[in-house]
Amino acid sequence: MKFLPLVWRNLGRRKTRTVCTLLSIVVAFILFGYLSAIDVAFGLGLEIAGADRLITIHKVSLIQLLPYSYQDRIASVAGVKDVATSVWFGGVYQDPKNFIAQMAVEPERFLRVYPEFLVPEEQKRDWLADRTGCIVGRKTAERFGFEVGDRIPIQGTFYRKSDGSSLWEFTVRGIYSGARKGVDETQLFFHYEFLDEAREHSQGTVGWYVLRIDDPERSAEIAGTIDAAFANSEYETKTSTEKVFVQGFANQLGNISAILQAVMLAVFFTILLVAGNTMAQSVRERTAELAVLKTLGFSDGRVLAFVLTESMVLAGLGGLAGLAAGWLLITVGGDPTGGLLAVFYFPAGDLALGVVLVGLLGLACGVLPALQARRLAIADALRRVGA
Repeated sequence: MKFLPLVWRNLGRRKTRTVCTLLSIVVAFILFGYLSAIDVAFGLGLEIAGADRLITIHKVSLIQLLPYSYQDRIASVAGVKDVATSVWFGGVYQDPKNFIAQMAVEPERFLRVYPEFLVPEEQKRDWLADRTGCIVGRKTAERFGFEVGDRIPIQGTFYRKSDGSSLWEFTVRGIYSGARKGVDETQLFFHYEFLDEAREHSQGTVGWYVLRIDDPERSAEIAGTIDAAFANSEYETKTSTEKVFVQGFANQLGNISAILQAVMLAVFFTILLVAGNTMAQSVRERTAELAVLKTLGFSDGRVLAFVLTESMVLAGLGGLAGLAAGWLLITVGGDPTGGLLAVFYFPAGDLALGVVLVGLLGLACGVLPALQARRLAIADALRRVGA
């Protein structure tokens, strides 16, 4: 800390250069925050996938349906605590761009299997009692202004009613929220029985089964038992953990994490060059001063520490300000797409990683100029200045 007065004076010597370098570091770490949030969003809740949940789909493809009759057989497998059905309902609200993930479920089973979806008790009772009722996520309700009691028209794009109509209407009976950060609050859920009785085709089928098991350590064993039970049948199954299932969705978009990491590496490499050049130029400009400090008794180690401290302060000011600004913009501003991303937040783990990167950036930018200053010979430095 004894170097700080000198560090402040040196940083203020070329104010324009210092401010531009600081701003470049700030922008880099704001970008780091947004890319981290985007990575979480395209991971589709991968981090919060239930360790005690399995997903059973058709062996060929997720779009192939399974018989509803499989539910009891799956529930009878040792280690399975509960089973819920789910059917993807392709529909649009008012305009095709108004995407809402809609699923037909059995409400009581669904809420048992997904305890992280919180619905007020009164709203839950109303949903259970209304066959045409639905619940919507908090983010979707805010996006479209839905309130409890509203009637929502959904134009079916895959399932039509038995009377030939493609218009489905649901009454909002509840608005759910997530029990923890990262829970998808953009979906709409309605009664499976209502869909199954009214649709013109595919009666008695479901899209997939969600299972809660008693011991996550036995997930592979239980999955194997379920798939073996339906082997060589007309509807063979493929069972995996929820994390693997969610990762499969994310992989359909490509390796988003690798792309984002490549972008961040390019950004930080550029910032390293900019900040490193600033520090190197600052040391070159102060050759005589560093020689004087050594003449006054500063050891080579103290000169090295002095220059390295300046680099760390520069990186720390810019990096920490960038992380704070990124966190604030993401937390207050939210999803920049207006609700198209199911989850969007700056993970605490990535925030901690950002702090580590700030330190590494300071070291990387300052180590070469610091070593150069340490090796500086007094006589050579004064001769160079005199020349």
